[in-house]
Amino acid sequence: MYKSVLEERINYHYLVPWIVKRFIGAWCYCPGMAQVREVRQALQAYSTIEGAGVRLHRAFGYGELPDFDPFLMLDDFRAGDNPADYIAGFPWHPHRGIETVTYMLEGRVEHGDSMGNAGDINRGDIQWMTAGSGIIHQEMPKPTGGRMGGFQLWVNLPRSHKMMPPRYQEISSDRVPVTSPAPGVSVKVICGDLSGVTGAVKNIVTDPVYLDVTIDPGNGFDIPVKQDYTVAAYIIGGGGSFGAENGNGFGNRDMILFGDGDLVRATAAGRAFRFLLLSGRPIREPVAWGGPIVMNTQDELKQAFREYRDGTFIRNY
Repeated sequence: MYKSVLEERINYHYLVPWIVKRFIGAWCYCPGMAQVREVRQALQAYSTIEGAGVRLHRAFGYGELPDFDPFLMLDDFRAGDNPADYIAGFPWHPHRGIETVTYMLEGRVEHGDSMGNAGDINRGDIQWMTAGSGIIHQEMPKPTGGRMGGFQLWVNLPRSHKMMPPRYQEISSDRVPVTSPAPGVSVKVICGDLSGVTGAVKNIVTDPVYLDVTIDPGNGFDIPVKQDYTVAAYIIGGGGSFGAENGNGFGNRDMILFGDGDLVRATAAGRAFRFLLLSGRPIREPVAWGGPIVMNTQDELKQAFREYRDGTFIRNY
């Protein structure tokens, strides 16, 4: 004798997902009942000039405050074939109150600073610089085989840590763990945790996750994220979609900000889908931003620039 539809739905293994889909919405899935983050905002990186004349694309910045909190800015300096677009670099300049994160895809960047550090950031390397109370440094791009490119992310520091001692975490490419958490998926874990794999950069105040994700065509991947954290993705190759319905399509230099939830669902289209995934705990404090210095008040900004002019910017610890 056939069971009625109602009797079928009383079966526990059918009832729960049916109720979720019918009354809560398509954003949930079983098992786990996790909420898929949907796209809240999509931006296209725009061209701009920084430093001594470096042409780059800005994914987000001052105009998007405070949407990406604790992240302040993401610059894409993947360059074309003309060295004049980037060779002038970023001569000596100060930072205070933030962290700058440089991730190289091609070429290298020579750097030096007021602490006496000097060296190269090469292909696949990461430099996570916590400026804290103050650093004066320079970053000079150098092509390798005619190629140059990478990204710089600015991460804000909360009031309690803006004047912390400066520090570096310099991670060579061979120290960046790579994991394959699902078929057709490869992830470089720069910072944070994914599927039991911990990134090489550790002990960052805003508890960030920074991933370089590649999904092969026709594959998908659910990336777990923390509730109430800011989560964003920047596409750097191929194309694909985000969200439960897979109804959108994004490509190179699209910047995606997600709504709340427990996971980001990404699906590749006809080509390998590559993107940077960022997640961090919002600071939710006032932001006073003056070029390379970010504090909480205008008075703090004025003090920082006055100290820079007077030669008292660098603290001795």
